[in-house]
Amino acid sequence: MSRFEGHIRRGHTIVFGLLALIAAVDGAISTWLATKYHQHHNQLSNAVRDRTRLIAFTSWFTLLFSLIFLLLFLHSAHGGSILVSVGAHAIFLGLIWVLWTAGAASITAALGGGINCSYVIATHVPGQMIDFNLWSTEK
Repeated sequence: MSRFEGHIRRGHTIVFGLLALIAAVDGAISTWLATKYHQHHNQLSNAVRDRTRLIAFTSWFTLLFSLIFLLLFLHSAHGGSILVSVGAHAIFLGLIWVLWTAGAASITAALGGGINCSYVIATHVPGQMIDFNLWSTEK
């Protein structure tokens, strides 16, 4: 039993809890935007609509698996299960890093490198679009 076990258990819980919280907020914003785009067909472009859906998928994927890893870690950290091994964490974190990087780069490219507020005001959701861009690209 390591003298750092308490720190690792506490730190893991905090990090994965924050990861789940950020994913839930970003998932809520991106899902709301994707729903509004689907209902009103008022997206800035098809690229923005598709990238919003990618980030919605990535958010909910991150939320689901971060909660699963959190619960598995809390349940079987003492047993040394392969489901909570360093390798499993590396694969999961590597995969979500690739998905978030692809989502952030693609939404930034679809928006022309950032948000032009005068252009975004033409949509019905300018505030949500700005929040979405901030939450999706500032990780």
